[in-house]
Amino acid sequence: MQSIYEEIGGAEALTCVVDDFYKRVLADARLAGYFRRTDLDRLKRSQVAFFTAALGGPQGYTGLSMADAHRGRHIGRRQFDRAVGHLADALDAAGVVPDTVTAIVATLEPLAADIVTT
Repeated sequence: MQSIYEEIGGAEALTCVVDDFYKRVLADARLAGYFRRTDLDRLKRSQVAFFTAALGGPQGYTGLSMADAHRGRHIGRRQFDRAVGHLADALDAAGVVPDTVTAIVATLEPLAADIVTT
């Protein structure tokens, strides 16, 4: 059985999705401020590594925990949901089938407990 990582096209596709995701997030005035003074290239690499592991790719994730990565950022539920929506839109734009987009979004929902702090 093929993993979601393989189904969506592996590292190349995931890198394109993450790039598109951050373009969308940075264009969103309600989210862009969270990324001031952020090394976006490093963040994108970390995001690709996280999604690679979360979607059944060949490498494990060794970065910060979600709680540590988001501590002190004062992210509310609305911001979390907006970011997840931008990810869903980026996946859709990359041609990922709706059922797979739904499955990917479902893997993110439990992370809200570690990310949302306000």
